[in-house]
Amino acid sequence: MAYKHGIYGSEVPTSLIPMTQVNAGLPVVVGTAPVHLAESAAKPNTPVLCYKYDEAVEAFGYSEEWGKYTLCEFMKSHFSLFNVAPVVFINVLDPSIHKETVTDATVTMTDKIGKVNAPVILSTLQVKATADGDAKTLNVDYTAGYDSDGELVITALDGGSLESATSIHVTYDAVDASKVESSDIVGGVDTSTGAYMGLECVAQVYPKFGLIPGLILAPGWSHNSEVAAVMVAKSTKINARFEAVALADISATEVTKYTDAPAWKNQNNFVDLQLVACWPKVSLSGRKYHLSTQLAGVIGVTDGNNNDIPFKSPSNESLKCDSTVLDDGTEIVLDVETGAYLNGQGIVTAINEGGWVAWGNRTSCYPGNTDVKDAFIALRRMFCWVNNTLITTFWSKIDEPTNKRLIATIVDSANIWLNGLVARGYLLGGRVEFREDENTVTELMDGIIRFHVYYTPPSPARDIEFVQEYDTNYVKTLFEE
Repeated sequence: MAYKHGIYGSEVPTSLIPMTQVNAGLPVVVGTAPVHLAESAAKPNTPVLCYKYDEAVEAFGYSEEWGKYTLCEFMKSHFSLFNVAPVVFINVLDPSIHKETVTDATVTMTDKIGKVNAPVILSTLQVKATADGDAKTLNVDYTAGYDSDGELVITALDGGSLESATSIHVTYDAVDASKVESSDIVGGVDTSTGAYMGLECVAQVYPKFGLIPGLILAPGWSHNSEVAAVMVAKSTKINARFEAVALADISATEVTKYTDAPAWKNQNNFVDLQLVACWPKVSLSGRKYHLSTQLAGVIGVTDGNNNDIPFKSPSNESLKCDSTVLDDGTEIVLDVETGAYLNGQGIVTAINEGGWVAWGNRTSCYPGNTDVKDAFIALRRMFCWVNNTLITTFWSKIDEPTNKRLIATIVDSANIWLNGLVARGYLLGGRVEFREDENTVTELMDGIIRFHVYYTPPSPARDIEFVQEYDTNYVKTLFEE
């Protein structure tokens, strides 16, 4: 050690650690998008973080054909109706695979303009004056672009070789969304390239953006039992440690009566503590939305009103709809009684009770599993959120020396955080303990430290009752002056 003469200073780490902020309701949505309409199309099977509607449209395009392009429904609902952000979108429609080729189709030119009503992939477009002629040059002989209705407009340029043409011949590849199958949504890992596909891409969200998925959705696909099962699998132990909740829809085609929904739910194994099952669809001004889509919006708004802490149930919170419907548009009228029946079977629905609201507190594991931390949506999400917050906060402590200072730092920091949640009404109580009976000598020697976290989120007041009684003593007031 060097010789010292004077006054010196040094620092030690702060004994308390500020807790990280975790986005509790971040939706990760897997589906199909009209990428042929996008200005800067995102690569297929790539998570894209969007904070604005314009960003989503630029990366994925937008079409009113929600049956073909399922991500567009979520864009419209989350950004336009509920005004919440961000969203992570994953498009599985690959124009290099999900396409059809059209050869030498004739297009009529009127006032130098021709229209093609097909999802043309612009990079593949070839324009000829005749079927056996040479391909013309873009921006010399013609221009091509989509109008607001999603139609491809081909314009003959003045001075170009198509200037006087009354018809043209076009060859192109067109996006074919019908070729996308549920297996594309399920996805997997390409064994030759290591590329992630479909729901497997959920694991890329945190490494790419530093944000933890809170909700997993695949509207238009989640009624498929295999898709729903993989959604549940990918919401559990994300990146080997994080937890989320999957929102899925019971088929509004196969189930046309509310009394049939529970049997369908059980038959298709929509039974899991990480899964919320929704039925039927909702409609606004004639546009049908999957209930899972709007429930994600309700959760986003509700969390936002509570400092992004998911302790409040989304039940009895406002939807953006004017009716409940089946896939074919048939209106289904549900009330408190029929809604309660569905809720009692672990199904979330929608009712009009002085305004349209989401109705139901239970995850799909109910009534088979009645453990409050599993069966209530709000409590399930709180357990996911607390888990994720503790992990991200104390990740920096991995590989630190196992000594009393480390243990005290974790216990004290976590307890102060939990006390703050209790003070603000987000928890009824909470504490963290380092227990000797849960930490064996051999485990501590091997670098394994275990902390016991006790806490109680408030259960939703799902049943408030008023007991009325006729009190005969008040009859005596007739004799009082």
